[in-house]
Amino acid sequence: MNDLHQLPITTVKGIGEETARALNEMNINNVMDLFLHFPYRYEDYRLRDLAEVQHDERVTVEGVIHSEPSLVYYGRKKSKLTIRLLVGRYLITCVFFNQPYLKKNLAISQPVTVTGKWDKHRQTITVSSYQTGQQQRDSQFEPVYAVKGDVTVKGLRRYLAAAFKEFGQDIKEILPENLIRDYKLLHRRDALRALHFPADERDLRHSRRRIVYEEFLLFQLKMQAIRKVQREQSKGLKQKYDIGKLKGFIDSLPFPLTDAQKRVVNEILTDLKSPYRMNRLLQGDVGSGKTVVSAIALFAANSAGFQGALMVPTEILAEQHAKSLEGMMEPHGIRTALLTSSIKGKKRREILGLLEAGQIDILIGTHALIQDEVNFQSLGLVITDEQHRFGVEQRRVLREKGASPDVLFMTATPIPRTLAITAFGEMDVSIIDEMPAGRKKIETYWTKHDTLDRVLGFVGKELRQGRQAYVICPLIEESEKLDLQNALDVHGTLTQYFQGRFHVGLMHGKLPAAEKEEVMRSFSTNDIQVLVSTTVVEVGVNVPNATVMVIYDAERFGLSQLHQLRGRVGRGSDQSYCVLIADPKNEVGKERMKIMSETNDGFVLSEKDLELRGPGDFFGKKQSGVPEFKMADMVHDYRALEVARSDAAALVNSDVFWKDPEYAPLRNHLKESGVLSGEKFD
Repeated sequence: MNDLHQLPITTVKGIGEETARALNEMNINNVMDLFLHFPYRYEDYRLRDLAEVQHDERVTVEGVIHSEPSLVYYGRKKSKLTIRLLVGRYLITCVFFNQPYLKKNLAISQPVTVTGKWDKHRQTITVSSYQTGQQQRDSQFEPVYAVKGDVTVKGLRRYLAAAFKEFGQDIKEILPENLIRDYKLLHRRDALRALHFPADERDLRHSRRRIVYEEFLLFQLKMQAIRKVQREQSKGLKQKYDIGKLKGFIDSLPFPLTDAQKRVVNEILTDLKSPYRMNRLLQGDVGSGKTVVSAIALFAANSAGFQGALMVPTEILAEQHAKSLEGMMEPHGIRTALLTSSIKGKKRREILGLLEAGQIDILIGTHALIQDEVNFQSLGLVITDEQHRFGVEQRRVLREKGASPDVLFMTATPIPRTLAITAFGEMDVSIIDEMPAGRKKIETYWTKHDTLDRVLGFVGKELRQGRQAYVICPLIEESEKLDLQNALDVHGTLTQYFQGRFHVGLMHGKLPAAEKEEVMRSFSTNDIQVLVSTTVVEVGVNVPNATVMVIYDAERFGLSQLHQLRGRVGRGSDQSYCVLIADPKNEVGKERMKIMSETNDGFVLSEKDLELRGPGDFFGKKQSGVPEFKMADMVHDYRALEVARSDAAALVNSDVFWKDPEYAPLRNHLKESGVLSGEKFD
């Protein structure tokens, strides 16, 4: 039996050196690559009743020509050929553009089959392909492929037909028989053949179902194997925390925990006392109480005799966390300290000395925590807030400050479960999906640019009551290409509007870090009443006095980002408002503004965002960590993803998987993908 991964593409009949070079450009280097180059859509040539066809849909119909073809020339070398076609009880018009030669081929009473776009209002088909007589096709579903250079779709189909004829029998099955049987899946060879040469819709559906499951299972096996190895190789600290002290600490908090917080705290405590290192992602919407959960985890680690570290992205946020943790910890005799790059000289040396001597229990800071000179005596728990703001390398360095400390990542960016189990498949995921009682809902309104005077009037009214406002813009300065409100212009306009009454500040990503910190500090102390900013305020500072969030050109932002921005207000006891100024050009844009106005639930929004924008856009393609599947779609095929994850976890954690010859193809896949090596495979 041939190994199709080793057979060069030139072994396929009809593919010479030149064609091979063109196929290499498409990442088709061997016969297996050719079989795995899937169509991105199918042309549907099934005959349909026009009564069921929607406006602008593509359709294929058979009929008899009812009138002489009419040919009209217009412009340079442009023509329009029109015929009337009797299709069942319908007399419709068919239009052929720039094919004048067809006039000789078409005559009254001749039967023809045409395919094209149906204009329901004009009862017209704009024809893209036709056949005289009845339809003659091997399949009613014709695959369409992405091609490059001199390679054509027709040519690719020809190469595939030749490859299946000669090497189809060499396609090896990689799934075990029990999974194929339990899920009634096609065998790999049959599924690949049906994808490229489907007999009918059912054939296509079954082949797609098989390949989607296979793609998800192979990916999830990698994730689960990484997780297993990380878990087994990283012996944890088995923290024996003092349950009595911990209960006392929780009872001393000024408010009771929500059910969601209790559930998440229990998950974290289970990890702390286990012999394995914790590797957990804690998701919680803005204001859901992640800080309290992190405080409980740090207290537990302290009661077990370990130090804790909390790393946050900005100095001002570090200061806020330090202040709130000090208030919670000090009454219990726990010593906290703050370390940022602004703390220098004698004070810095003093903190570092106390830390190394074990006289500081919890250290809060920015990336200053990962510098070489920072040494802990016994680091047991590392918490990273807004973990996506730090690189993998930065998180790793902090982790290595101790002997296998437990690690908790926190984020207020609601990541849809679909993405969380894919992009963070090697982590355990905890979700706080409930808001503390009594928290007021932020009222959200969508308005157009021409109502700006009314919006500013409303902002002024809130400011006169001693409140503050954020105004967010998508760009920093004027751009010729994009007619969007930019921060510099808006700052100028608002400074003039509120002149002599209120101070307007400006913040954007191009400001030096020290200036950014200074602007935020002035806003948090109410020296600035209106802060005009780009999205740099999306994560971070807590200003309970800010009650209004105005977002210009809101259609330019994703739903999750808008929700993050909205979460900057509503942090105090006063009613807060978010005003979206947007003139969306399409239905998707309008739908997004409508959703934002209707719900405050970040997880509902993140799922909608994923449906409307796709996973690449959700995270930002470059750093998404989200795999590109050839056939599978994480949103559409979500249930298959869940099943594959569950199956992969069960396989990786069973002895049978590592020993039984039936699973050898899956083990080899893991080995070849570089995920694992070593004894398990030998």
